[in-house]
Amino acid sequence: MAEEKEDRKAYTPGPGYREFNGRKEFPSNILHGSLAILLWIGPLHLNFFIVLFSFLFLPFSKFLMVIGSLLVFVVLPIDHNSKLGRWFARYLCRHITTYFPAILHVEDINDFHPDRAYVFGYEPHSVLPIGVIVMAELTGLMTLPKLKCLATSPVFYTPFMRHIWTWMGASPATRKNFYSLLEAGYSCVIVPGGIQETFLMQYDCETAFLKSRRGFVRIAMEMGCPLVPVFAFGQSYSYKWWKPSEISSCSLRGLSNSSLFYFGEFLELPYPINIQCMWWWVNLLS
Repeated sequence: MAEEKEDRKAYTPGPGYREFNGRKEFPSNILHGSLAILLWIGPLHLNFFIVLFSFLFLPFSKFLMVIGSLLVFVVLPIDHNSKLGRWFARYLCRHITTYFPAILHVEDINDFHPDRAYVFGYEPHSVLPIGVIVMAELTGLMTLPKLKCLATSPVFYTPFMRHIWTWMGASPATRKNFYSLLEAGYSCVIVPGGIQETFLMQYDCETAFLKSRRGFVRIAMEMGCPLVPVFAFGQSYSYKWWKPSEISSCSLRGLSNSSLFYFGEFLELPYPINIQCMWWWVNLLS
């Protein structure tokens, strides 16, 4: 123990170490931060309440019209290069980082080259991996010009959310899409534990579900991309949650985040705790 403490005291960051604090980088306030959070993660519950309200209080014909309108947003084409969309996404990314605040620590920023693709393995998933926002391309904290965050596929079939998340740089977390993005030179952020990891969570304990989730490492090696492990300390305290007490490991794959009950401030907003995201660079080919 004494030797471990001495090692900790002896450690000093190298010349390439960088720390990016959302509140220091972007001017904001609690109103903008809260609004940005609601616009980012709120559409899922918004859709639910729209459908519920329509079913309970509108004539059946009007209810069908509401359902049809929502389905239009499911298939409505997304303009990935929309100036208005990217401006809106940049507003969300930057104000969300100031809400907590989210702080990004990079061990050596000189190891990252803008003309190379990287695979960022982000953990933990927690209730929601909200700390990943500091890594978004439009947040602008890193110098990587092409960056995508891989998200669960149902997001891209959810009205309103699919447009917002796409503009913010999210992309479906499928194997085919993962390969094609790396081939196109995009760096990818992936949360290996996924939604299944939420059902292994414990209070006052950080959980990473990685034992059977090594496929992203294999893909990184096949594509010749360095792997960058990322861990978000403090993220697990952003929501309080409750889950069913008995969930077998074989049933985890069929569960979704809707099976987990969680709440924050005013139910929807996460608690504004300090989130520290740490990056380490690993060259798998050396």
